[in-house]
Amino acid sequence: MADASEPAATTIDPREAAHFGKLAGDWWDPHGSSAMLHKLNPVRLSYIRDRIDQHWGMDERALRPLMGKKALDVGCGAGLLAEPLARLGADVTAIDAAPENIAAAQSHAEGQGLAIDYHIGGVEALGGRYDLVTSLEVVEHVTDSRMFVSGLADLLAQDGLLILSTPNRSAVSRLMMIVIGEGTGRIPKGTHDWDKFLTPEELCALLEETGLEIVDCTGLAWGPARGFHLSDNKSLDYFVTARRKG
Repeated sequence: MADASEPAATTIDPREAAHFGKLAGDWWDPHGSSAMLHKLNPVRLSYIRDRIDQHWGMDERALRPLMGKKALDVGCGAGLLAEPLARLGADVTAIDAAPENIAAAQSHAEGQGLAIDYHIGGVEALGGRYDLVTSLEVVEHVTDSRMFVSGLADLLAQDGLLILSTPNRSAVSRLMMIVIGEGTGRIPKGTHDWDKFLTPEELCALLEETGLEIVDCTGLAWGPARGFHLSDNKSLDYFVTARRKG
């Protein structure tokens, strides 16, 4: 039995939390250090909306399809996804390892008149079950991806939907995200560790280990004409949607 004085296991990497905490001040600036996330967000939201419409048989024209449902965003940053989920009608809980991010998220949500339940910590700090669990561009920043994915699965309601996105560990992602992205300052230097990226096969296997089944795996690609867009090409980045079996 573990000694009661021993710290609880955590998936938080303090260096990662500190890195992102330093960016909190201009997280909501579309031209600031999180500009790339602002460019990604419309594609993210389009994917999420399509998944929830299909999973729950929603009317795609409904303005608040998540009304009456509990949503959780893990690794929420300053709330770029949590706020749209709240506008879609969800009762939103969101958590991040960086206190600076949560302070920025709370301040921005208050200014928007949105009630979002923000917490500081990792996935292991939460309890309860949620209808929708999202964690976008986060699994590559934790200390233990298996423990993290298991924690996400534990928080999923019986009829719930889990949606993740993450960079693929490929030559394309190394070139685009690290050599070009971080090398030119479009992405803050030190944001990514390519060795911690997961391939779609690896992430899907981790999800299946928890007893979930894969519903969808779709690529997130970039092109000079279209910018970021959904694609069959998963070499840069990708989404995975999973649910409980049965």
